[in-house]
Amino acid sequence: MTDKRFFLTREPLSLGEIARRIGANLAPGTNEGATLDGVAPLDAAGPRDLSFLDNLKYAGAFEKTGAGACIVHPRFAERAPSGVALLLSEQPYRAYALAAQLFYPEETSGADTFGEKGIVHPSATVHPTAKIGEGVTVEPGAVIGAGAEVGRETVIGANASIAKGCTIGKNCFIGPNTTISHAHIGDRVMLHPGVRIGQDGFGFAMGLPRHEKVPQLGRVIVQDDVEIGANSTIDRGAGPDTVIGEGTKIDNLVQIGHNVEIGRHCIVVAQTGVSGSAKLGDFVVLAAQVGVTGHLTINTGAQIAARGAVVHDVPPGQQYGGVPAKPIAEWRREVVELRKLGRRKKQTGGSEE
Repeated sequence: MTDKRFFLTREPLSLGEIARRIGANLAPGTNEGATLDGVAPLDAAGPRDLSFLDNLKYAGAFEKTGAGACIVHPRFAERAPSGVALLLSEQPYRAYALAAQLFYPEETSGADTFGEKGIVHPSATVHPTAKIGEGVTVEPGAVIGAGAEVGRETVIGANASIAKGCTIGKNCFIGPNTTISHAHIGDRVMLHPGVRIGQDGFGFAMGLPRHEKVPQLGRVIVQDDVEIGANSTIDRGAGPDTVIGEGTKIDNLVQIGHNVEIGRHCIVVAQTGVSGSAKLGDFVVLAAQVGVTGHLTINTGAQIAARGAVVHDVPPGQQYGGVPAKPIAEWRREVVELRKLGRRKKQTGGSEE
């Protein structure tokens, strides 16, 4: 069960409404007027909960579930226990995500963390020249600088810092202890706690007698519907802007260097680092702990396996992995051959024969 101190649902929803809103079909004979209160995992769901089956690993839990209704692929419908209403979908997990959004809309856009929405807290500091839209929440200790603009219904979390001149769109969530400078943020952007946007890029003219700092004169542009995980950092450009494309999702503890351009709807997973002036096309996936060398291009639809080290351009739609990263089939063959070599050496006592 979800803890109602943290997660508040909207009013109950009927099966018919849920099915229409998520693009699922009700199994024949289902009472579309029956209502549900929320969502829950298969093994914890009760008769007022909606659950789902997407991975056959959990088929046993599905066959024993006490859920009132489940989202399931049509080919698994016959495995449902008696009395469980079925919503049939070709993509159960995506359908579940849409259903959970219906019940918990604030969890997709961010909610206030202090408990007083739509007000500027007396302990916040807002410069007289800043422009604050209707319904904006500014929580305790937050600072909004001169000439900054915050769009309507946006939440500025406790102790967040919005530097002078920055703009933030509508319906955004700027998490506690976040800092934003030299940046323009689009609509419906979520920045989780501790995100750092717009600080200096790491630029130095190296050499004797000392390393000279290169002024970083660009900005960070974060387009609409971007989500950035806790304690991730995005440096501003040195001259060109650093750009995060529409719909891109960035995990926790990610470093994006100066002048990087990330396309639309990319996925960047935890502890990944993207060096300066690298370019990612649309729908690129960087798995956990990937490293990307600067000044190269990972083209549209490419995917890099976890801990891959990208040192050359990656063609569109390709899957790469390894150190240095290479086509994933080639990398896997090399891993297999190395394993075989290791076994042979073990069998021969370490000789080369």
